[in-house]
Amino acid sequence: MVLDGSDPSAIAAAAQALGRGELLGLPTETVYGLATDAGNDAAVARIFAAKGRPSDHPLIVHVAAPRDIAHFARDVPAFAQALADAFWPGPLTLILPRRAGVANAATGGQDSVGLRCPAHPVAQALLQACAAQGLHGVAAPSANRFGRVSPTTAAHVASEFGSGLLVLDGGPCAVGIESTIVDCTRGVPVLLRPGAITRAQIQAACGTAPLSKDELPAQTPRASGTLEAHYAPTAKVRLMDAKALQTGLDLLGAEAAHIAVYARAALRTQSSKLVMRRMPDDAAAAAQQLFAALRAFDDAGVKLIWIETPPDAPEWEGVCDRLARAAAAN
Repeated sequence: MVLDGSDPSAIAAAAQALGRGELLGLPTETVYGLATDAGNDAAVARIFAAKGRPSDHPLIVHVAAPRDIAHFARDVPAFAQALADAFWPGPLTLILPRRAGVANAATGGQDSVGLRCPAHPVAQALLQACAAQGLHGVAAPSANRFGRVSPTTAAHVASEFGSGLLVLDGGPCAVGIESTIVDCTRGVPVLLRPGAITRAQIQAACGTAPLSKDELPAQTPRASGTLEAHYAPTAKVRLMDAKALQTGLDLLGAEAAHIAVYARAALRTQSSKLVMRRMPDDAAAAAQQLFAALRAFDDAGVKLIWIETPPDAPEWEGVCDRLARAAAAN
């Protein structure tokens, strides 16, 4: 059932459902999440089951305000606090040392916890309503089957889980890819997953350039969305530069079919059977549209998705990361 997220009665009903240990489709500014009470281990287990997600693959816990960090984290380094002050509410997840006895199932049994304070008004309203009834945080991985394309509309969530799931409709997600994840458990910021918040912004906020996770591999905690193969549509994804795309289209000629092409370059084709869509030149716009485009290509029944490799530029790192993982799943 899809409810209007701008309706206060829908927010109240959703908070009550979470209090009963039910699951909920929740809009955030990044993607829609499959949410439940982070403190209810049995409810969290239902998220893992619904998604087909391994139970040791941790979930991100969403909180209403920075003050809620203290409930889940036993230590907050100064640079982590600086990042929360700069970017919360917003598309940033911080991995922090976990307090014993909280969110054990949501963290996959690790001694760290991923926390985020989302900026979406519907998410904020729900989290405030949950806090008022004693729920300290909401575990909410992306509302899709494990490893598949994340949802950026309420309709995407309903297509994944059917009408039996309660979904708050908050409109299309403004960011469109999952949050930037920074590990704050090792004395320095370590970027585990790129997103809308860039390395330069992280450095400007906390005074330290983030390391990459492969620079400290032995101690890297497990975190959402960091598997090599992830975010994959049913169709096979192949990344190519514009020249290779055009060469492929020329070789296939008028008989080309069952292929979608997503590119910034102006490409020529002799076939009327191809699904052609232009990728935005702006990185933020490309991120916002990415998962919806991949889902639309699957809906069109294509077998292959040819995508022009994005620019090697800092602002494109999040899009490059998602596309590389989607291609690795083939």
